[in-house]
Amino acid sequence: MNQTQGYYCHPQNRWKGIGPYYAMFPTNFADEVIRKYTDIGEYIIDPFAGRGTSLFSAAVNDRISIGVELNPVGWIYSKAKLNPAKKDMVINRLKVIGKLAKDCDRKIKDLPEFFHICFDKEILKFISCARANLNWRRSRVDQTIAAIILVYLHGKLGASLSNQLRQTKSMAPQYAIKWWKDNKLKPISIDPLDFLIERINWRYDKGIPELTRSYSYLGDSRIVLNRLLKDNFGKNISGKIKLLLTSPPYCGVTNYHYDQWLRLWLLGFPYVEESSFAASKNRYSNRKFYRKLLLRVFELSSKWLSRDAIIYVRTDAREFTFKTTKEILRKTFPQKSLLTIRRPINKPSQTALFGDFEQKKGEIDIILR
Repeated sequence: MNQTQGYYCHPQNRWKGIGPYYAMFPTNFADEVIRKYTDIGEYIIDPFAGRGTSLFSAAVNDRISIGVELNPVGWIYSKAKLNPAKKDMVINRLKVIGKLAKDCDRKIKDLPEFFHICFDKEILKFISCARANLNWRRSRVDQTIAAIILVYLHGKLGASLSNQLRQTKSMAPQYAIKWWKDNKLKPISIDPLDFLIERINWRYDKGIPELTRSYSYLGDSRIVLNRLLKDNFGKNISGKIKLLLTSPPYCGVTNYHYDQWLRLWLLGFPYVEESSFAASKNRYSNRKFYRKLLLRVFELSSKWLSRDAIIYVRTDAREFTFKTTKEILRKTFPQKSLLTIRRPINKPSQTALFGDFEQKKGEIDIILR
């Protein structure tokens, strides 16, 4: 048995990586921080939970986690790996969608050109049917299916359902169309049901990991955390959380509307017109908005924490994002001492995959205790 095979013998290692995501939180980093700063049975909170890496690390390590994520794609990833549905229920539901997809010709007829070059006809019928029928907000089975489809929706030709694309980030439609045509690339022709069932069998082959309780919420942290504080759950947990572990969005960096538009389309969101890309890309470039966002989220998060809680925030090393985050953390937690650890980037970053070769300053960990 080689090292890779040995790694995937453990069910947690087959589930924790669910969800290709731009600027992902490293799982080994989350494990290290959680083990260092909390004990078994204690609570952690992540108000910018992404694909749920910190929540999963907490659950694997016998801690209890609370997380909030604004991006439905990231939230579905976290729900699927924290509480996957039974395998037979997932496959049976997938087969139902496969049968429904046979009559989905009309659903794909008027789709923009992008979809017809990105996906083979049978695959496009299948994912269009899944888009129309999956109740991913409420059904545990459908959340699991949605997560599996989202993982393989686009990526390397032959290893995903799409024509050749990057896996972590959706490309702009017209850019992708031109690139496919210039390189004479066509979408792969495969049975989507067989393709997905094979990968579901692999995911479940070693079972599902044993996890402690976790609470993952979809929405804006400024709204969700405030609402939870007023109900019985929040009243019982408030003042008991031992670790805040998070990485907020970086100011001026592309956000999920831009990075994940194709996966959001699968979840029922509208097709993104080319003209909307620029506005979406710049959402966190408004410095006033960014400052208010961080201040409100950290103020609300502070109400959940115990007096001796640790605050561990990974942020961008660029001047504005770092200084703003540091300033707000000092203001929110004035009684705590602050330590910073620089994490320089010593290898090509994810942004280099998309033509951005500017030298990156890396990241900085801010720790308050």
